Amino acid sequence: MKTTTDQGSKSVTTVAARIAGEDIAAGDYVTILSETLEIPSFLWNCSEFSLPPDEPVRSRFLSRASGNPNKVVAVCLPFVYVKSPAGTLSAFDTRRQELVRLDRTQGRLIWKSLQKQWKPRKKRKSKGKCNGKSKGKGS
Repeated sequence: MKTTTDQGSKSVTTVAARIAGEDIAAGDYVTILSETLEIPSFLWNCSEFSLPPDEPVRSRFLSRASGNPNKVVAVCLPFVYVKSPAGTLSAFDTRRQELVRLDRTQGRLIWKSLQKQWKPRKKRKSKGKCNGKSKGKGS
């Protein structure tokens, strides 16, 4: 699937492409497109007919984490281990979470921008001074 379009101008549109678990590789930038929630049918009261007790009711919803880029660290299907721009590691379950691959250039750009927000700001140390007073004997 072609994920970029170029119409001769500086404006380029990229599309996040749905990806199967076996096509994900370390170094890819991915995000969650949607998630599936499974509820035991005996807890499901939104139906006029009864369902077999061993059959789960599946509900698909959009994740609050949609659009947040994650860098793939390792893949051991059905799990995809990722690192967020904040530096936290987490695992996605491809049976419950539908993933999309972000365009590599755009993913890297967004990743680096978000990493800058999460890096702690270092305090500048003053040279030889403490609270406005110089260090020396009797101080």
